[in-house]
Amino acid sequence: MHGAGNDFIVLNGITQDLSGITREQWQSLAHRQFGIGADQILLVEKASRPDADFKYRIFNADGGEVEQCGNGSRCFVRFVLDQGLSSKNSLRVEVAHTVLTLKSLPDGQVEVDMGAPIFEHSQIPFDANGLASMQEFQEMLYAIPLDHPATHDSFVGVVSMGNPHAVQVVSDIDSAPVLQEGPEIEKYPAFPKRVNVGYMQVVNRNEIQLRVYERGAGETLACGTGACAAVVSGIRRGLLDSPVKVHTRGGDLQIAWGGIVNQLAQAVIMTGPAVTVFEGETEI
Repeated sequence: MHGAGNDFIVLNGITQDLSGITREQWQSLAHRQFGIGADQILLVEKASRPDADFKYRIFNADGGEVEQCGNGSRCFVRFVLDQGLSSKNSLRVEVAHTVLTLKSLPDGQVEVDMGAPIFEHSQIPFDANGLASMQEFQEMLYAIPLDHPATHDSFVGVVSMGNPHAVQVVSDIDSAPVLQEGPEIEKYPAFPKRVNVGYMQVVNRNEIQLRVYERGAGETLACGTGACAAVVSGIRRGLLDSPVKVHTRGGDLQIAWGGIVNQLAQAVIMTGPAVTVFEGETEI
């Protein structure tokens, strides 16, 4: 399946036991030459808590398990409905640290309540000690030292959407140093669980272009949580107004965020496509 070009292997872990698959086997499945090929693998399982309909786990192409995946959440909804695992239009699904609410829309798009963004450094997690910083409207930006001289564009806003993101604004999305800087920032020690690195070009106050270098996957054609993080950071920097259309290389996403009301961050609502490419079986 794919959501705006961000592609997934989706496995039914409800009718079969897939708990024994190793990191190396996940890597093999995700390999584009020797396996099925995917940015991430989604494992759909029975919920372990009473307030959820399902649970799913997310494995990156490098075999490592991660906390959250926005495009994957939309594919999850399409999968469980198409596979007859549920007939409910509004589903609650358990991921690593929270429960998401997801809804299939009449036009085939999927709407996801991604929950509130997280700014507390210890929860992202992010260690800002020793980093130069600057305030831009409501957002504190941090300079990530790189092997080459840092420019203003290397100042990043840091936010979690259930997984960590570092977002920077660039003047031209096509020439943004995604593949040069992305791997370096991803592994920078200030991010103990590594970080997804977003590059955002502001088109107007309700429209951006975005490229994301994802942890354990490299640059992907789209990143749902990355789109949410970019819009949140852009609104806090005074550059954007909700809702925002996010143009990724694989398609468009719509992100809405109401900001912070009475000192509480509001939930981010993401709407976008979810497409099944093919179905099959493999033996492990």
